[in-house]
Amino acid sequence: MATAITQLTIVESGSAIAIAWDDGCVARFHAIWLRDNAQDPATRDAGSGQRKVTVLDLDPNIAVARAGLTDAGALQVTFAPGRHQASFESAWLRDRIYDRPRSDRPGWTRPWIRRWDGRLMDRLPRASHRAVTTKTDALAGWLNSVRRYGFSILTDVPAEPGAIERVVALFGYVRETNYGRTFDVRTEVDPVNLAYTGLPLQVHTDNPYRDPVPTLQLLHCLDSDAGGGDSVVVDGFEAVAHLAREAPDTLALLARHSVPFAFTRDNATHLAARGPMIELSPEGELKAVRFNNRSAAPFDLPYEAMADFYAAYRRFAAILERPTLAVTFKLAAGDLFVVDNRRVLHGRTGYAGAGTRHLQGCYADIDSLLSTLAVLEARRNTERETVV
Repeated sequence: MATAITQLTIVESGSAIAIAWDDGCVARFHAIWLRDNAQDPATRDAGSGQRKVTVLDLDPNIAVARAGLTDAGALQVTFAPGRHQASFESAWLRDRIYDRPRSDRPGWTRPWIRRWDGRLMDRLPRASHRAVTTKTDALAGWLNSVRRYGFSILTDVPAEPGAIERVVALFGYVRETNYGRTFDVRTEVDPVNLAYTGLPLQVHTDNPYRDPVPTLQLLHCLDSDAGGGDSVVVDGFEAVAHLAREAPDTLALLARHSVPFAFTRDNATHLAARGPMIELSPEGELKAVRFNNRSAAPFDLPYEAMADFYAAYRRFAAILERPTLAVTFKLAAGDLFVVDNRRVLHGRTGYAGAGTRHLQGCYADIDSLLSTLAVLEARRNTERETVV
């Protein structure tokens, strides 16, 4: 049940207001932030929900003149100068609290992210295709596992070409690349990528030579009776956490320098992009990991930084190779797994020439997945409130 506002206090000469809830939570909101985020028709378009005022329309000296609660328990504010009024529901404000301490440790992550190591092998995040296509709660649960762990397995997907596109349609859209809408991962005589051989593949993130990088990769097993070829995944965020504890200066070095990645194929494809191997936001939040030895172009760092950078690169690579961090599983025909390509590195063990191993893959983007999940969660919360 949503908590209720119990106390309002205008602070800092009206430039902010402090709000207390009945569970003891207290937070401050600036007057200019409240005015900018007002939901009234003069501020927001009723149809699109988009803001109709610009930052230049906001008085830099705006203050909270009066504040109270409506009969429904919402915050009602009158601003000065002028007499513009706006109301804010308690739950809406509670979900948008920004008055909280921030971590000063580089590499912190959002609270819904659950880092993991090899122990996750005993409880792999997985769901049934039959369930997620017939029950919205099951679909929401599967999408949430991708958000939480950065990967998840879907079982009993029809083992037929094109089924992977229907899975993507459950939450978003296929992102077409030079490999096509989908691509087949199996041994080829003249492969365009080492993935199309039986060689083992070091764990990596895909396509760091693209800008922007595809944020989701899906792989669907159509046939698997070859010896070997086990899938391997590593939580890049957990590896960064190890690096932060053991060698914070190394983390800083990998985050400070962007390096180039490239992929070329005859005269048809020439892709190049650059970015840090460990990407942090300006506030120090861990945003992404880029690691792909096969696609790294010659580094072009300053001479004075090159030797130290290679030492940092090797140290991070060694952490990623730790057996205690790896989760290994064998895909059977009909199994599909999705990885958050900004976070989870994937690879495979080598496999024998005898037998068949055929995966179909595609790319998608996580913004659509998170949007679908948010819609499903909001719908579920509304239904629960209606029942109550």
